[in-house]
Amino acid sequence: MSQLPKIIKTKSAVKQTMSVEIMDEYGDLQTKEIACEHPLTVYLNWIEIVTLMTLGERPSALVLGYLKNQGFIEDIDAIESVIIDWDTNSAAVITRENTHGLEKKLEKKTVTSGCGQGTMFGNVMKKLENVTLPQVQIKQSMLYGLLEALTHHNETYKAAGAVHGCAVCRNTEILSFVEDVGRHNAVDTLAGEMWLQGETGEDKIFYTTGRLTSEMVIKVAQMGIPVLLSRSGATQMGYELAQKLGITMIARAKGHRFQVYNGGQNLILDVKGADTSQQSKKTEQPSSNKEQN
Repeated sequence: MSQLPKIIKTKSAVKQTMSVEIMDEYGDLQTKEIACEHPLTVYLNWIEIVTLMTLGERPSALVLGYLKNQGFIEDIDAIESVIIDWDTNSAAVITRENTHGLEKKLEKKTVTSGCGQGTMFGNVMKKLENVTLPQVQIKQSMLYGLLEALTHHNETYKAAGAVHGCAVCRNTEILSFVEDVGRHNAVDTLAGEMWLQGETGEDKIFYTTGRLTSEMVIKVAQMGIPVLLSRSGATQMGYELAQKLGITMIARAKGHRFQVYNGGQNLILDVKGADTSQQSKKTEQPSSNKEQN
């Protein structure tokens, strides 16, 4: 049995939201909640890697997921400890393995469109060349049940807005849900949790409130999850990568509406979609095309 890394924290938590006074369009003053944003600089064996802007909900899982997804650490048994110090806004990961040449690897990073961090590294795509994800069939009725279950989450978003939510699900069960100021912080947090728990992704669905970009598709593929679901839209590179990696991509999913961008053959239409669509048209206003970044 592997020995989990020691987690050391200088304080139990940081504030998720705070109250502020605002003036509305009528000139009236109101008290509103806003999401707190915390910089967290990540060090690997005392070498600075990146600064993440985060809500700070699960910092150790976030840091471990980030380092795993960026290809810095492959074996969790090599990690000795993770030190989260909110007094200095830093996270230090200490490993037993040699990190010689780490500075050279840092030169390969490329700026991407990511929200909250925006860095991917040159060797990530190479590692995905031989990835084969299972083709899992999902029922339309199950998808509707999952979307309904997800409406009971997003607590920080409901209170303050300005955050993204991500979830790892199995059928209609939400196994873990996390919110953060950046959607990639949220997916890395869930990746870190799955890694710590020794979970695999072949029987799971990944949900995000954010756009399905190339970076999001890559990270879900790294987690081994074959189905990607979003209430927002998809980008061209995200779509092409989903095709290449065999990910079932479902976008603009809300209520009884959704668009399947890839993997339509894996969706079992067991609900009268035409009837549902007609009913929705009678009761809903035209939806906005505005997406979360």
